[in-house]
Amino acid sequence: MAPTVILLSLLTFIVVLVGGVTNSPSLKKSSIAASYNLNNTQTTSATGSARARIKHRTTGTYGNISPSKVSRFSKKVKPTEATTRALKTTEGGTKTLKATTFKPTQATTRALKPTTVKPFKSTKGTTKALKPTLKWTEVSTKALKPTTVKPTVTTTATRTTTTPVRFHTEDLNENIDKNVERRVWNTKESEQPPVFECPPLGLESLKVKDSQIQASSYKRMGLGPHRGRLNIQSGVEDGDIYDGAWCAQYKDQNQWLQVDAKKLTRFTAVILQGRSSIWSLDYVETFKVQVSNDTIKWKPCMNGTEEAVFEGNKDSETPVLAILPEPAVAQYIRINPQTWFKNGTICLRAEIMGCELPDPNNIYPWQAEEGTKDKLDFRHHNYNEMRKLMKSVNEMCPDITRIYSIGKSYMGLKLYVMEISDNPGKHELGEPEFRYVAGMHGNEVLGREVLLNLMEYICQEYKRGNQRIVHLVKETRIHLLPSMNPDGYEMAYKKGSELAGWALGRYSYEGIDMNHNFADLNTVMWDAIELETDKSKLINHYFPIPEHYTSEDAMVAPETRAVISWMQTIPFVLSANLHGGELVVTYPFDMTKDWAPKEHTPTPDDSFFRWLATVYASTNHVMSNPDRRPCHNEDFLRYNNIINGANWHTVPGSMNDFSYLHTNCFEVTVELSCDKFPHVSELPIEWENNKESLLVYMEQVHRGIKGVVRDKDTEAGIADAIIKVDDIDHHIRSAFDGDFWRLLNPGEYDITVTAEGYFPATRSCRVEYEHYPTICDFHLTKTPKQRLREILAKGGKIPKDLQLRLRQLRIRKLRASTKLINQRRMSQQRRARGAHN
Repeated sequence: MAPTVILLSLLTFIVVLVGGVTNSPSLKKSSIAASYNLNNTQTTSATGSARARIKHRTTGTYGNISPSKVSRFSKKVKPTEATTRALKTTEGGTKTLKATTFKPTQATTRALKPTTVKPFKSTKGTTKALKPTLKWTEVSTKALKPTTVKPTVTTTATRTTTTPVRFHTEDLNENIDKNVERRVWNTKESEQPPVFECPPLGLESLKVKDSQIQASSYKRMGLGPHRGRLNIQSGVEDGDIYDGAWCAQYKDQNQWLQVDAKKLTRFTAVILQGRSSIWSLDYVETFKVQVSNDTIKWKPCMNGTEEAVFEGNKDSETPVLAILPEPAVAQYIRINPQTWFKNGTICLRAEIMGCELPDPNNIYPWQAEEGTKDKLDFRHHNYNEMRKLMKSVNEMCPDITRIYSIGKSYMGLKLYVMEISDNPGKHELGEPEFRYVAGMHGNEVLGREVLLNLMEYICQEYKRGNQRIVHLVKETRIHLLPSMNPDGYEMAYKKGSELAGWALGRYSYEGIDMNHNFADLNTVMWDAIELETDKSKLINHYFPIPEHYTSEDAMVAPETRAVISWMQTIPFVLSANLHGGELVVTYPFDMTKDWAPKEHTPTPDDSFFRWLATVYASTNHVMSNPDRRPCHNEDFLRYNNIINGANWHTVPGSMNDFSYLHTNCFEVTVELSCDKFPHVSELPIEWENNKESLLVYMEQVHRGIKGVVRDKDTEAGIADAIIKVDDIDHHIRSAFDGDFWRLLNPGEYDITVTAEGYFPATRSCRVEYEHYPTICDFHLTKTPKQRLREILAKGGKIPKDLQLRLRQLRIRKLRASTKLINQRRMSQQRRARGAHN
């Protein structure tokens, strides 16, 4: 064949090949998520139950709204067949999310298929978009006045993996903005909580045992004296053994609730609350108090020459403080109801404030002391005090700490993060990223305090040369967010630990429950699985955020948007979010598949999640105590203090599920204590209860495998490579410089890595029981198509080896097409002969 003919044939094939390459869907990059594309013509017969679920889901909101805000979201939406449409995004693309009055929009669900990603546009006054540039970019949210401006924050729909991005270091020497101070701390009101002369005895915290509480009578066991504890919560149904108060059997003024302090105590005050129930309204309006040393002779509390009658409750939930006119010294104290809600009965929950007096017969008083030997700042820190503590830790350990902000709350308070690393401010190749998040519910304050204590402890122990802490700091990049909902915390803080009640400060300033405010990706996944007939088109990781969640009308809190942007920016591997009000560790999924109230709903990584939950629960001093009593209405001891979140109660839009489905990060929820807002005197023992658990959980980030995916020729890291583990239907992706971490239990695993423009690679990796990961690196070889595309893009010449490869591909294609043509001809000839005969 003439050389001219060969050259023309080769060029023709290259043009066709390049056209195929550039139009191939498999080569269109989707940085974090591929969208689903539903084929309605193929799935009509299989969509019944899915559409029934869709019809219910499209009328919901993102955020559990407090009762005072419900009227804002009363408008119903007519559902459509299409429910959740995936966002199409590109590297560095951002789209502005606004928190405005909720107007649900049509959302369409499409079966998953990789698509080209389009960028979001940011607007003025929003958080700056995280663009993949060579410069560090800052993510900040401008302070917004809630009375005049609706806050907007830009979040990326996908985590940029091509360029490292960081948040700028905060200078805590700067003063807080005056406008923010006026909005958050009204000068006409006291910023400080009430100060009590004596701490609580511990009815709410369970320090007071059930045997120490007695009563004149009670209706049934579920309403016995042991249920008369401040803020105790009832079950959904009345009549079980976990009801929400002590309730007397009789309605007369001879009924009483009695507490044995065990030692001589200086009683100073009583706090009263009504019955926790969704079916009944019961509370005590007035009451008397008596004290005794032997339960036979009782001395009434006097107000001058008359027996004191104290004002009680006007509703069943608000705690009311009654200060005794004169402190009373005794061992026993009685609450004697005088009047009660006229349509109810005698029911109450209580806390007693009292100071334990020294025992003259105890010659070893130090043996009875409880707490910790760690010299930490054990007190409740409001926003100003939190800033001071974080600043002091940073000044004490400037080489391993850095403070940055991921955004602002609705009221303008910054969401501060303490970074702890031997090289703060930089992601180091192969070093995993870990985070703790606390204060999602502002009134669950123990998580905030233990994270502040954890900062101090790590700094102190690192300087002392504690090898465990030194190794943790050098091998891990740690991020601690002590307050995700600072607005809610400030509301609860002003009331104080005993008077904040059960719900004050739980929600954001706008009334949003952030634990229900993340994008519901579970629905996207399950609907696509049910509707898609071709299972090969489904994805199992990096699910896209539904378009209606990013619309201007979506009720998304600025705090939630800031955390989502944070998740997308840093390649977190492991996380836990700290709550309060129970003693249990929950793991994904948190949402049930068919909106059942509760049902076991595991992830493909269920065994590892159970391990993570067990690690924390088994090392927590209170959870691991087999003799402890249940906090409220669930006995988690029978589950070894861990439970699948959906099997406790369904939570759509949880941070755990979002983290697992939208990023590489595994996350659990830790309920730290029965008391959401422990008294300051209880903080040292609560730190000691959780210290080992916090440390050992962080160390789990080094379990499994880790490695770097590199180009075989250039040794450059490959971003967005997909790491697949055989028999586990959940993949992860490499970070911007090619490193990855896959959390796994001990065992032998076949790992396959794929990346656009490269041939897949598979190898076997064994995870051992030691506390360090198995190194499992990969070198990928470019496909001829990818090499050709890069050469043509640079205007270079095609190498001889690539020409040979392309010629082989052309010949193979010609042979295949020739074979197909011959088969068709033979088939036509047979049909023609058959018709002739």
